[in-house]
Order: sequence, then C-alpha cells, then structure tokens
Amino acid sequence: MSYIRYCLRQILLLSIVFAISIGIFTLPAQATAIYEVPVVSAGVPTWIVDKADVLSLSTKGNIKGTLEQLAKQTGKEVRFVTIHRLDYGETIQTFTDKLFKKWFATPAEQVNQTLIVLDNVTNTIGVQTGADVKLILTDAIANSVIGETMPTPLRNGNKYNQAFGDATDRLVAVLSGQADPGPPKVISTPEVGRTYLKAEETDANRTNFIIIVIGLLIAATVIPMATWWWYQNQD
Repeated sequence: MSYIRYCLRQILLLSIVFAISIGIFTLPAQATAIYEVPVVSAGVPTWIVDKADVLSLSTKGNIKGTLEQLAKQTGKEVRFVTIHRLDYGETIQTFTDKLFKKWFATPAEQVNQTLIVLDNVTNTIGVQTGADVKLILTDAIANSVIGETMPTPLRNGNKYNQAFGDATDRLVAVLSGQADPGPPKVISTPEVGRTYLKAEETDANRTNFIIIVIGLLIAATVIPMATWWWYQNQD
C-alpha cells in the first residue's frame, strides 16, 4: 500500500506542475484600460505618459523640454502615450480616439491638440489631432509620422527612444511652420537571420511543451502502476 501511496503522490505532484505550466503559458498580460491612463487636460504640461515603460529618463526629459517650448511658442500641444496591450476588440486608433475625447471633451479644448498613442505589444500607433492642428499638420503628414517615421526604428530592434525622438523632431518642425522633413530614408540592407520567434513559432513551441508535460504525466502514471503490478505478480 505504501508503494501505491507513493505513486499517487507522484501523480498529484506532476498534475500540479502541469496545471502551473499551462497557466504560465496561457495567461494573458493585463491590458491597459482608458481609466488607467492619468487624466490630462489642455494647458497642463504633461507631455508623456509612459505606461509601457519603454522610454529612458533622458529621452523623456528631452521630449518634454522640446514640447514645452513648442507649446509656449505656438500654442500647439503634442502628447505621447505608451500602453502595454489593448483590451480585446480594441484597436490602437479606437483607444486613441477615446482617450482624446476623454482628455479634451469640447472642440475648444481639442483645437490645438495632437495625441499619439503606441501599444508596445503590437507596436501599432494611433494619432488624433484638433481642428487648428489639421490646418498645419495634415492627416497625410500625421499618418506618415505614425506609419513611417516611428515604425522605422521600431522595425530595427524596437528602438522606442529613437522612434519618439524622431517623431518629436518632425512634429515640432511642421507645427512651428517649417518645411516637413519627411519620413526617414530607409537604406536597404542584406537580410540576416532572425533572432526572434514569429507568433506561429511561439505557438508551436508552447504546444510542444504541453505535449511533453502530458507525456511525462502519462509516464508517471503508467510506469509506477506497471511496476507495482509486476511486483505483485512476482509474489
């Protein structure tokens, strides 16, 4: 009977390990909700809300100083927000639109505002601008900032500091009445081997891991019982 209890303990232990392993590999990261983003209003000198914690202190300091100066000289206010993961069914643009309306509820509050939001899980970016801003920062330029200026350094190693720095430089130039410097020039380089896993490869690895754990669980169940049966027959 002591051997049977030992087998049952082993089965229970492996079952617990299996359950924990499944939980670790399937539990999604907590999404960032609108209500979790600090409230900002027009005229308030809050230029960066880095919820995803992807920017260095020096980058934040440089951008804050630059945007503060822009606001004083032109009245145009640019704000950056980073989040970690979107809620199910939410897109980065719907999140941006909702946050823009929450922060700036009336047309008078929205008129000089530019809001750019980045989700660091998908590296997708949304933008929303006020009526007066659109006269200078056209939708074409705004979409180029989030579709070309920022994604270029993100594609080259998730360089968030450079992405936001480049976006700041371009936005400030345009909103200050200077010529649009345009998106960065992309220089083609020979393709090198990937050092990261695609989503489908990650899923495959997770599936393989689960199969291995299940196999160990079955082995831990069958082998001790078979061994006990063999000993019983020897008697």
